[in-house]
Amino acid sequence: MARTIQQLFDLTGKTALVTGGSRGLGLQMAHALGEAGAKVLITSRKAEDLEQAVAQLQAAGIDARWVAADCAKESEINRLADETLQRLGDVDILVNNAGAAWGAPAEDHPIDAWDKVMNLNVRGYFLLSQVIAKRSMIARRSGRIINVASIAGLGGNPEGMTTIAYNTSKGAVINFTRTLGAEWGKYNINVNAICPGFFPSKMTMGTLAALGEEKLAASAPLKRLGDDEDLKGLCLLFASDAGKHITGQWLAVDGGVSVVTGG
Repeated sequence: MARTIQQLFDLTGKTALVTGGSRGLGLQMAHALGEAGAKVLITSRKAEDLEQAVAQLQAAGIDARWVAADCAKESEINRLADETLQRLGDVDILVNNAGAAWGAPAEDHPIDAWDKVMNLNVRGYFLLSQVIAKRSMIARRSGRIINVASIAGLGGNPEGMTTIAYNTSKGAVINFTRTLGAEWGKYNINVNAICPGFFPSKMTMGTLAALGEEKLAASAPLKRLGDDEDLKGLCLLFASDAGKHITGQWLAVDGGVSVVTGG
């Protein structure tokens, strides 16, 4: 008998690990997964931020906990996996969201800054996906991996932006998602990507100030920036059985910006 739409989106009994989950888009997605019934573990580098975020999640009735870790470092990723599996058991949903950005003209971009962005935004996604899949998802023939890319990975920069490492990393995340989705389909692991547009956050604060929030909103077909709800629906689709026949795909959540820019 076919399940109802409520049953398909229900995450009761599932567990989720969300990187970069202490604020912004990561915290929004942690809310979405928890509100749908999942137990959630969030991670970022700073314990104080994580404590505040978990308090917020728990106040909303969500079973949440945290582990501080730097997802740019392999040893930290392995420790994060160890602690998550010990505390949650198997991981059903992995959200790779932790990210870094750096602004500099391409001709002057520091190599160490390039490596910093790539190590977190690409290498970190791969290493955590690999260890969680090997230790929890592959043997059970079950798993959902959601990679947070960006519309910055779909094309070049708007005038005034100098973020070549970030854009390159997010383009890599999109093809990483497509390749991993194809390879791990045989294990019943769905791998998909979300490409947010401009959302107000600590990471985008400088860019929004430089380019102008009102100008950016006006340039979007929907005439707005993203808000605290706009990733919830897609995150839940990719995480739940409502999206069980979707893998290797990306979708922009950007108010239509990528439509008019050709992304």
